[in-house]
Amino acid sequence: MRRDGETAITWFGHACIEIVTPSGRTILIDPWFGNPMSPRAPEAVDRCDLMLVTHGHSDHLGNALQIASRTRPAWPAIHEFSLWLSRNYAGKDSVIGMNKGGTVEAAGLRVTMTSADHSAGDWNAGGETTLYLGDPVGFVIQLEDGTRVYHAGDTALFGDMRLIRDLWRPDIALLPIGGHFTMDPEAAAVAVELLGVEHVMPIHYGTFPLLAGTPAQLASALAARGLESVVIHAPTPGETVHF
Repeated sequence: MRRDGETAITWFGHACIEIVTPSGRTILIDPWFGNPMSPRAPEAVDRCDLMLVTHGHSDHLGNALQIASRTRPAWPAIHEFSLWLSRNYAGKDSVIGMNKGGTVEAAGLRVTMTSADHSAGDWNAGGETTLYLGDPVGFVIQLEDGTRVYHAGDTALFGDMRLIRDLWRPDIALLPIGGHFTMDPEAAAVAVELLGVEHVMPIHYGTFPLLAGTPAQLASALAARGLESVVIHAPTPGETVHF
């Protein structure tokens, strides 16, 4: 259980993250609680003050609309996604359209949208082409105590992660390690070096056999780069890390 004044980060499998901030605000990122590893059902999620979705793939948009319809969070979203939400989400007045490089105040927190190197189209049963909800992104969230959490979203390694370090100085990075669709552990170790973080939480692995990267492989890759001091937080799904 979170104690007053600390941050609690819970991984629910895949890229689904819940952060409870020092003052008790609840942030959900890529809330696919229906993923095979999640111990919590989407229907059991009863609080969200800030909703963040990194891109429009169904395994990241997940249960966001279902949860937001009950909890009505502040919802910063890339421009094209915000336009789609204005037609498909009853709580559109709480949606904040923005774009990469921008920072907004939402739910009493500072949210910066960063680049990610991935794709963003998904199956659109009613259309002749894929559904496009804007470019993939990451987020740096500055909490009330100044702690900065970077959720990279789905991404390949890219050199401008060093600019994320220089501009927004994250304290902990939530990085995909599964490979195939995203970085693998070796690339994630380079990302840790570029970002200059001392804490990393691996995500987007183990959900399916294709996502074969492991925290142990990340640890080996970090050691090979002389980064043994970096703390790897690798909770089981539903387990909370206090930060």
